[in-house]
Amino acid sequence: MASATGSVDLTVTVAGVRLANPLVLASGILGTEAAQLVRVARAGAGAVTAKSVSLEARRGHVNPSCVDFGPGLINAIGLANPGAAAEVELLRAARQELAQLGVPLIASVFGSRTDEYARLAEVVATAEPDLLELNISCPNVLAEFGEPFAANASSAAQVTAAVRRAVDLPIVVKLAPNVPDIARIATAVVDAGADAICAVNTMPGLLIDVESGCPILANVDGGISGPALGPIALHAVYHISQAVSVPIIGTGGAISVRDVLAMIMAGATAVGVGSAVYYHGIEVFAKLRDELADWLRDHGTSLADIRGMAHRRPQWPEPASLPPFPGSPESGGGEDGPKPAGGPGPHGEPQPGGER
Repeated sequence: MASATGSVDLTVTVAGVRLANPLVLASGILGTEAAQLVRVARAGAGAVTAKSVSLEARRGHVNPSCVDFGPGLINAIGLANPGAAAEVELLRAARQELAQLGVPLIASVFGSRTDEYARLAEVVATAEPDLLELNISCPNVLAEFGEPFAANASSAAQVTAAVRRAVDLPIVVKLAPNVPDIARIATAVVDAGADAICAVNTMPGLLIDVESGCPILANVDGGISGPALGPIALHAVYHISQAVSVPIIGTGGAISVRDVLAMIMAGATAVGVGSAVYYHGIEVFAKLRDELADWLRDHGTSLADIRGMAHRRPQWPEPASLPPFPGSPESGGGEDGPKPAGGPGPHGEPQPGGER
């Protein structure tokens, strides 16, 4: 669909950085080369995130490492990357072209120790990205790195504070969905210096081939993304937005414009787009951008008006009805209620549930 955004204002601000529209290329999707990032920017993304990088180069996991299982995708790429030194050159090259397009660049880092995150941040900051994402939540490297820093508020806050001391860049902390209280962890990282939250990373999962009895992914475990992650991501964004006032990049399951709208209504300022590129190609950015503008225009509203509107509880005209209960007409039991278990059947035979 070709539709100009016209008079509809799609601009948003994340940690002081202006985006022409709220659609952000998620980390790990077409972010391994400067040319890929620029290509996505030209395709209509409001901002682009490079693939997460470590101090040293990583080969990642062997294939099979990504599978479409119907309701979504599951992957265990294993954070393959060229290392921080090579990444800086990539980021510099990308930023030079992205700046001309007015599209912000988000760098992403991960490490195994708190001091490693701080050192990485210092190295990557020399490329002058617009924002710095701290990936403290990848579920696919548990065997190597142990429990993710995002698993509890204390460790998440320690990493954030260390990076805050190391660099002046705006910090976006990427959180994990599989925690008991994600709002508490979000509060902890904001208190430690985070300028924005990215919620969420993929959800741990497992697929098994029933013919061989073997796990399908070579790494066994993987991270679930795509439509299957959508309700989980919405839940996280909704509750995080109640706990903190910093911008949220809601990520997970945004495939259609309705998904984008729901994420913003849950409280997100921007929306991460990842698996949608697999389903629809990079043209999905322009499609979602234009459909978002059309929806806002058709409904006579704005991003500011719909952001967080899911928190405005509806005023029901009458009390909610009770669910059917035994004996009620809705239960199928009529005036006298359902027949007791174990009573005679239509031909006089005993029914299950009676005396034995």
